[in-house]
Amino acid sequence: MGSMGEQVKSQVDEQSVSQPVTSRALWIEAAGRCDLRAEIIPLPGPGDVLVRTLYSGISRGTESLVFEGRVPETEFERMRGPGMQGSFPFPVKYGYCAVGVVVAGPPELLEREVFCLHPHQDFFVVPADRVTVLPLALPARRAVLAANMETALNIVWDARIQPGDRVAVFGAGVVGTLVAYLSSRIAGTETVLVDRQTGRAPLAAALGLDFAMSAALAGEYDVIVNATASPDVLETAFGIAGLEARIVEASWYGDRTITLPLGGAFHAQRLSLVSSQVGNLPASHRPRWTYARRLAKALDLLLDVRLDALISGETPFSELPAAYARILSKPDTLCHRIRY
Repeated sequence: MGSMGEQVKSQVDEQSVSQPVTSRALWIEAAGRCDLRAEIIPLPGPGDVLVRTLYSGISRGTESLVFEGRVPETEFERMRGPGMQGSFPFPVKYGYCAVGVVVAGPPELLEREVFCLHPHQDFFVVPADRVTVLPLALPARRAVLAANMETALNIVWDARIQPGDRVAVFGAGVVGTLVAYLSSRIAGTETVLVDRQTGRAPLAAALGLDFAMSAALAGEYDVIVNATASPDVLETAFGIAGLEARIVEASWYGDRTITLPLGGAFHAQRLSLVSSQVGNLPASHRPRWTYARRLAKALDLLLDVRLDALISGETPFSELPAAYARILSKPDTLCHRIRY
C-alpha cells in the first residue's frame, strides 16, 4: 500500500478520521500515459461513507477508449462516471469497478464489504446510498465483476431472450461471456458463445457453455448478440438470423464510423437491430426496477464460483501506472483485478 496508504489506514484503524486524509488515485494524464496522484479526500458527512478499497477491476473495452483519448466529444457528458474527476479527453480519473470495506459512516455499514461505481483509488468518500453491500457469500475478489454482470443483465433484458430460443453471443470477453452465461440459464435455450480465438474455448467450457467459431454456426437463430466491438460481426449475424430475429449491438465504437449492409437479408428477413447500453433501464423494466435493484441482482448473480475464470490477472495498485497500458493492450485480458 505504501507509506501514504499506511498513514491513512492507521488513522482509520485508530478511529481518528477527524481531519482530511490523503489518498492515491489513478489519473490518465494524456493519451497512453497515466500516473498515481495524491488527493486530499474530505471528511465523511452524516450521510457519507469512507471506503478503504480492497480491489478494483479494469473494464478493458471502455477504459481502452478513455486511455487512448477516443471518447467522442458528443459523448463527453454521457460518459462521465460516478466519482470521475477531470474532463475528457485529459486529464481524467476514470473507472467504475471498486470493491472495499466501509471504515467510517453509518453504524449499519461499518466494516461491511461494498461495491461502488468509482475510479481506481485506495480510499474515497461517497454518499452512503452510492454503495451496495455485498452478499455474505460473495468474495470481494470476485465482486469486481459486478459492473460487467450488470451490463450483461441489461443486455439480456434488451435481447428479450425467451425459453427455447436459439441464441448466438459473439465475443468471449467478460461481457459477452456473462451474457451467454445468463442466457444459458434460461430454460430450454440453446446458447452458443462465439469467438475467433480458439483459446477462449476453455473459458466457455469452465462455465458450461457451448463454444463455436462463426464459420461453424448452422441453422437460424432467434437472438444474436454482438459484444465484440467489431462491425463485421453484424454482417455475419444478418446471415444466420431467422425471420424477424432480434440482433442486439452491445458494443461501443467510440469515435469510429462503421458501415452496415442493410440490403439483402436485413430487409428480406425483417430483422430488428437494437442497441443496448447500461446507462438506461429497458422500457420493459422501468416501472418496477431501479438502478439499485439491478446492481443488487447483479451481485447475487455472481455467487457461482465458476465465474472466477473471468479474472485473468492481478496487479498491485502501486504498480498500476507501469502496467496499465500493457493490461489494456493484451487481447487475452478479461477482467484484470487490482489489489490494494
